[in-house]
Amino acid sequence: MELVLIFNKLIILIYIIVTTSQSDQMNVTTLVITMLLLLCANMAIYVVNMFSGKHKWPKQLFMLCAIGIVCVAYIQVDWLFILLLPILIYELGITLTTDKWLISVVSVVPGLFMIDMVHRPLYGLSALLSLLLLVTVQVLIDRFNRLEAQSDVLRIDIQRLTKKLHGNTEFIRQSEYTYKLEERNRISQEIHDQIGHSMTSALIQMEASKRLIDLDKNKAVELLQNAIQISKEGIENIRLTLKNKKPPTEQMGIHRLKLAIDEFSNMHAIQAHFTHQGNLDSITAIQWKIIQENITEALTNSMKYADATSIAIDIQVLNKFIKAMVKDNGKGSSRIKKGLGIVGMEERAAALNGTVIIDGSSGFSVTTLLPIKT
Repeated sequence: MELVLIFNKLIILIYIIVTTSQSDQMNVTTLVITMLLLLCANMAIYVVNMFSGKHKWPKQLFMLCAIGIVCVAYIQVDWLFILLLPILIYELGITLTTDKWLISVVSVVPGLFMIDMVHRPLYGLSALLSLLLLVTVQVLIDRFNRLEAQSDVLRIDIQRLTKKLHGNTEFIRQSEYTYKLEERNRISQEIHDQIGHSMTSALIQMEASKRLIDLDKNKAVELLQNAIQISKEGIENIRLTLKNKKPPTEQMGIHRLKLAIDEFSNMHAIQAHFTHQGNLDSITAIQWKIIQENITEALTNSMKYADATSIAIDIQVLNKFIKAMVKDNGKGSSRIKKGLGIVGMEERAAALNGTVIIDGSSGFSVTTLLPIKT
């Protein structure tokens, strides 16, 4: 704001110098002294402002001095010096109140009473332009300060949310680690209780049959047969245990896809609705991978280009093929330009003899069709 005030005063001073220098009746010495006094008073305003801290009265004192010099110069030197009066009064007023319109009116009125009717139009035009510039700059500064304050509040909120997110992430990480430890302990205990006892019993009977092989061959064979049976049961228990621990392919695929869709919806504030029909057991691991990658790419395109607020994801397992469709409620497009994303989806589907159908007539939809292997 101070730079605008200085610039405004400088323009008017240059105008006064150019205009008065063309007058034959003007005393150059008086004009120079008056200009030097005005420059000194105005420089003192800004110098004192840098060292006075929170105190306003030193700055206001030099402002009053500058106003007094202008009034004396108006009476004794030239009437053009009155053009500086509105700016100086406005500068003084903003140190006393924040009402810009009141300051503007007050800064113009004294000059109107002091100046004659002949010079009032030029005075009014000069005051109007100067005050319009100052008020506009002040409004922009106030708006910038409000935006900066809002930015600070948002920055604090982001820091708080980031800290909270990091805390939640750490809690999830610790929970996952604890769950893994508990699961490892449970599996270890289950192997010890079921499989360990079987293996120990089989080993004891094999050791006994080894000792009896020369004394009682029939008894040794019986013990060895029992050991073989126990070992078979132990191997079957191992197989069943591992089978129960390994999740089915369709569960891994569907849960991973749901997680990706939920993360996308939460991150971009877009409603994503997921439905599925049919026997998901028919979808192989590689098909799940292609379906998820194509759906992720379609969601990204909808978010970037479609201006959508809602997206529907639907997977149907039919008799001969799998249909995975992503449809949004965005603006769509009559002409589809295939970029790297769409080409990548088509290439992934073609690797399994599938295809990708794209439609932009009503919203934007991407349908991936993959054949079911029989």
